[in-house]
Amino acid sequence: MFEFTLDATSGSARAGTLTLPHGTVETPLFMPVGTQGTVRALSPNDLRAAGATMVLANTYHLHVRPGEHVVEQLGRLHRFMGWDRPLLTDSGGFQVFSLEGFRRVDEAGVEFQSHVDGSRRTLTPERATEIQWTLGADVAMAFDHVVPGGADEPTARDALERTLRWLERCARRHNELKQGDGMTERRKGDAREAAASAPSPFRPSVLPSQSQTLWPILQGGTHVELRTEGLRRILDLGSWTGLAIGGLSVGEPKPTMHAMLEALEPRLPRPLPRYLMGVGFPEDLVAAVERGVDLFDCVAPTRNGRNGSAFTPDGPVNIRNAEHREDRRPLDEGCDCESCTTFSRGYLRHLFVAEELLGLRLLSLHNVRYLIRLAAEMRAAIRRNAFGAWAEQWRRRYLQPRSA
Repeated sequence: MFEFTLDATSGSARAGTLTLPHGTVETPLFMPVGTQGTVRALSPNDLRAAGATMVLANTYHLHVRPGEHVVEQLGRLHRFMGWDRPLLTDSGGFQVFSLEGFRRVDEAGVEFQSHVDGSRRTLTPERATEIQWTLGADVAMAFDHVVPGGADEPTARDALERTLRWLERCARRHNELKQGDGMTERRKGDAREAAASAPSPFRPSVLPSQSQTLWPILQGGTHVELRTEGLRRILDLGSWTGLAIGGLSVGEPKPTMHAMLEALEPRLPRPLPRYLMGVGFPEDLVAAVERGVDLFDCVAPTRNGRNGSAFTPDGPVNIRNAEHREDRRPLDEGCDCESCTTFSRGYLRHLFVAEELLGLRLLSLHNVRYLIRLAAEMRAAIRRNAFGAWAEQWRRRYLQPRSA
């Protein structure tokens, strides 16, 4: 159920096929972010229409609200959010470490204050693993310690060492859950009873046993030596089905991120899919694929869309600008999304000026579709062994946009 096949390469760029319990996806792959079990403003049908094949959800947010056991009683996360394709859940590490207010980190885990009700909660590597098992995504991420992009070597070293110790605990707990099917006999019986009494459209599709894989997260800040050491020690800890690169795109200059990826690429195991966390602007996806990355996630397409900024082949377009008031053109003449095939720039601008919610949905949908189409274009260029020339041409157009 967890298999990655490398189909083609072009320089360091890779095209592959990742098989997971809920389906097969092609890489390079962009995953829209469904933080609270929903990609904001978009339905599962919108996502399918946009060509999304894998979505990310957030462990921290779903734990705080509605709680993982509510999700479990309603059929686990796939059924809960109406998504029948692969899902990945992050560990909650980034969200916890970025919280404002009370937060205390020690070897056991992190004590923090809920952003919902102010209550004190504790998240440990074991609890993060248990929550993700209960949610039931295809891929679960290990609990990690994130530091800012400009962290000095001692700070980055401390986070790396803690992340590696926590990884061992995550892996141990994940293996225990797999061996026990993740549920006590009593909870299995409760789950079967709940499933049998639920209306058929809401009955769990996978209950009570399941399949899930755990991926480690490589930390080390912007220090190549730490990243290299961390990678070696992760690989020494066991056999993995994928590997995430965390702690980048967190405030460091983009050339620094590129340098980290370039240094890591020849050292990364060729058979494993490589997931760069939290990256989702078009130019960043192209640069990272060029440096051997396979998977991405980011809130950028939906957040920018809700703020009136649209991705296009000629660079970003701010649809609120007055110049679009009487513009009959679509956002992107080459795009096949609902926004571009139905509406003019003038109408889209009207929606934002009038503060109509439809505008938020349409630009979010377009931006997600743009990144999915971009990933498909990159796959095609890699398979032609022409990625370098394609990327140069793409940048020439995107980074030097013509007048909107």
